[in-house]
Amino acid sequence: MSETYVASWRIILAFLLDFITGFVVIGWLIAWATGSLTEGGFSLNGGPALLFFALLIGYFVVFNRYLGGTIWKRILGAVRRR
Repeated sequence: MSETYVASWRIILAFLLDFITGFVVIGWLIAWATGSLTEGGFSLNGGPALLFFALLIGYFVVFNRYLGGTIWKRILGAVRRR
């Protein structure tokens, strides 16, 4: 079987959108749970910030390795098929 190739712009755009989506969703949920919501959004420092980075990295690892690609990779069709 041959491997299908995906345009680089799709992969880059999917990464950026995944990062922004993860930042907003995961960041807001952690801020809400830890009482770090502010008038302008949220502010994570110390332990909550470390938890945020760990969960964001985990999102990319779990989705790419076990679920066939992140949310935006699948939406944009940036998943390589074998």
